[in-house]
Amino acid sequence: MKCVSSVRLAVAVLLLCSARAWVPKAAAQAPAMPQMSQRPQVIVSPEVQSDHRVVFRILAVRASEVTLRGDWVEGPDLKMTKDEQGVWSATVGPLVPDLYCYWFTVDGVRIIDPRNPLVKQGVNSVDSMFFVPGEEAAFEDNQAVPHGQIRQVWYFSKTLDAQRRMHVYTPPGYDAGSERYPVFYLLHGGGDEDSGWSTIGRAGFILDNLIAAGKAKPMIVVMPNGSLPRPSNLPAFTPGTQPSPEAAAAMAAARTRFVGELMDEVIPCVEKSFRVLADREHRAIAGLSMGGGQTLLVATARPGQFAYVGVWSAGIGQNAEEWESQNAAFLDNPRINEWIKRFSIRVGDKDFALNGSKSLAEVLTKHGIKNDLRTSGGGHTWINWRRYLHETAQFLFADSGAK
Repeated sequence: MKCVSSVRLAVAVLLLCSARAWVPKAAAQAPAMPQMSQRPQVIVSPEVQSDHRVVFRILAVRASEVTLRGDWVEGPDLKMTKDEQGVWSATVGPLVPDLYCYWFTVDGVRIIDPRNPLVKQGVNSVDSMFFVPGEEAAFEDNQAVPHGQIRQVWYFSKTLDAQRRMHVYTPPGYDAGSERYPVFYLLHGGGDEDSGWSTIGRAGFILDNLIAAGKAKPMIVVMPNGSLPRPSNLPAFTPGTQPSPEAAAAMAAARTRFVGELMDEVIPCVEKSFRVLADREHRAIAGLSMGGGQTLLVATARPGQFAYVGVWSAGIGQNAEEWESQNAAFLDNPRINEWIKRFSIRVGDKDFALNGSKSLAEVLTKHGIKNDLRTSGGGHTWINWRRYLHETAQFLFADSGAK
């Protein structure tokens, strides 16, 4: 037994020595890892400074190029610089106080800021956001005022044969009361979905602040999903090229589905689920970009349904005469000025939709339809659209009351 134990002990010692001899050799073959003390412990991004400058940072040790893009940038993407620890950074501003969205591009790949949990969700992408506080942004800030609620409402759409979702803002005191409210249908743009107006659009805070200041009537704001599923029979075409007449007709028919979606699905669901005033006098509609085009589709296809119409950063395209001919029944309806109390058109002076917006106003004026065209500074961005909402909400339902 002693002999066997000695053998076992000798084998154990041999294995231990072999393991010790093997470890340094294996470690020498492995790639050298940088010491943790060489890496920054905390990376802050974005860092909004007191002078309204903003610093962006991202750790990308092996990247060869990193750029920054935001909705305040009018030129090319901003190039970021890399330090010895592999942190890329860029400082911008000072920026006018507002809410902004941005993203990074790392060696050609677009990504959100991994250090920033504040995001705007779209249909096919996600952007990061940051807020620069200040007097100019007070209208959309989270102020110490009574707040309404933004609810997610799911419903089944027979028009689209699918489950759909909308966001609905109810004003402060809605649950505790019994009164009925006017309704504002607020549409987003292309690439976004129904959460857009309550995230990057700040609709809830904008309405809260206006109502608290007595500058807007308490109202329900419905924010539906205007991004519709692509029909399976829609012909394929190459973006940037002229589609065939068949493809153009199919795309036009696909776009008009939103009229049925809103009028036959969304509005009945809202009027069944919420305490609303269900008549034209207490119903408004407005939208930006794609949503502006959808607003125009609804207003011309179902005249007499909305007392207020707002078309923002949208128009009638390059062929005004064709649009005029296609919408002759609406344009020549003698009751339009009676039905629509205010037809407002808003667009930025650097917006690519500027000419189309002007053409829309010209055609409406030509046919005697009262409209209000105003041009702001800036381009096709949420920076403008939040201000259009702030302005529009103040005149909606001003001469009507809750029942």
